[in-house]
Amino acid sequence: MMNNFFITSFVLVACFCVVWTRASVVSTGDFNKDFFVTWSPSHVKTSADGTNRSLILDKDSGSGFASNDMFLFGQFDMQIKLVPGNSAGTVVAFYLTSNQPNRDEVDFEFLGNVPGQPYILQTNVYANGFDGREQRIRLWFDPTKDFHTYSVLWNLHQIVFMVDWVPIRTYRNHADKGVPYPRRQPMGLQMSIWNGDSWATSGGKVKTDWAEGPFVASFRNHKIDACIWKETQDYAGPKAQQIGGTKTASVL
Repeated sequence: MMNNFFITSFVLVACFCVVWTRASVVSTGDFNKDFFVTWSPSHVKTSADGTNRSLILDKDSGSGFASNDMFLFGQFDMQIKLVPGNSAGTVVAFYLTSNQPNRDEVDFEFLGNVPGQPYILQTNVYANGFDGREQRIRLWFDPTKDFHTYSVLWNLHQIVFMVDWVPIRTYRNHADKGVPYPRRQPMGLQMSIWNGDSWATSGGKVKTDWAEGPFVASFRNHKIDACIWKETQDYAGPKAQQIGGTKTASVL
């Protein structure tokens, strides 16, 4: 019931344009086709069929990859299996970002821990370059044993963070009250693994033990149901083109 509620109520996400239109699935399921490597290709491993990808962190480098396209609203799903064993100091990130100086950004950050202690999931929202909206939870399962689905639903009304289709946080649009909200900058989808031992585990008191590496996070079954952003000359300002349809309209 919860899954159906979100699909029917929110995944009609579509662009707020001159008209409302349905977003469409724009990902192929192949990491090689939907993403490009942004950091340390030697630390990115992809299955022969392109459906599974791993990111590696060692004392030499972290790694990352990003979507080929930028988007303006949509739902973004990724199945992730996190670093097993002693993952203290490591950070695995699944996030949307506009990559601008005054960036908008929507973050899932998984903060590693010592064996016997739970992973911490941190969410954050940047709007017009400002953050300070971190929230943390402890996951109710071991995210290193199997893949779980992490999702971001982003539309003009709200941003919903979900774990296995369960909403864990909602950030609503109160721009009419002067609260910044990511609504004008297109964002790309990125994944990375990196050393955050200056802050990630026990406030930086527990450092990364490189003897435990390499540290590996695995990804599969990505789905992007979103509006691909295309800049055109028809209007002043950002534009959103509905891929899979015929609508091109100005974002208000």
